[in-house]
Amino acid sequence: MEKKSPEVVVLSDLHLGTFGCHATELIQYLKSIEPRLLVLNGDIIDGWQFNKRYFPSSHLQVIKEILALLQKGTRIVYITGNHDEMLRKYSDLELGNFQLTDKMVIELNGKKVWIFHGDVFDNTTKGSAKIIAKLGGYGYDWLILLNRFINWFLTRMGRSKISLSKRIKNSVKKAVSWIADFESTAAELAIDNGYQYVICGHIHQPQIRAIKKFNGEVTYMNSGDWIENLSALEFDGKEWSIYRYESSHYSEPGKQTEKIKKVTPQVLTHEISMFMTSLKTPAIP
Repeated sequence: MEKKSPEVVVLSDLHLGTFGCHATELIQYLKSIEPRLLVLNGDIIDGWQFNKRYFPSSHLQVIKEILALLQKGTRIVYITGNHDEMLRKYSDLELGNFQLTDKMVIELNGKKVWIFHGDVFDNTTKGSAKIIAKLGGYGYDWLILLNRFINWFLTRMGRSKISLSKRIKNSVKKAVSWIADFESTAAELAIDNGYQYVICGHIHQPQIRAIKKFNGEVTYMNSGDWIENLSALEFDGKEWSIYRYESSHYSEPGKQTEKIKKVTPQVLTHEISMFMTSLKTPAIP
């Protein structure tokens, strides 16, 4: 299979060390790409549910594939999330082409892209509510495991797979409203600070959409996860797209991605102090 060489790839919410992680599929994807910049946008290793009795070889192989990209010259930025928050005390560590940070800004074709995990908006990951969130995480992990068994049975019966967690989320109005509020809050902050794009993870909902507010417009993006959606964000030098894993991508030549045309937002500029990185790419004609 011929490898792709996107300018930027953003992955988030791998949750290595949990039953729900689709490590085998992720390995296939990592073997198929050679990006200039790989952003690991939080919840890569699940420190909340980490158990040394459960870290299969496929999960370790994911780490090896990431290190292999690093050795080949890919620049890797690891942005911490709530499930790997134990790494935050080492934020702004830089070793060669590897960086660890809490948030970053890159400049692509003259447009600023703000990238952070997104748990800062989630009160359920803070204080005493964090205990409940951790317990919920264990329940979610077992739900995913049960879902895999059900899908195996459905496949054997010649029926389509289902996602229990998606059905539950979509049936709970409060959850749907929370996701919309999350996206809106991220967009508002990005516009206020003069960014044209904002990329998050955390909510496991892959997305690319333009959001208009009274003071401007921004393109909100989310890289999804490798528990339910098996998705990533890719930038090919001109536009962003959502990659969604399909097994056929690795048995047949070529693949399809969900393409979204890049918008040209008009925003107010307001400088703030934060970690800044520039990735130079050719200007769009």
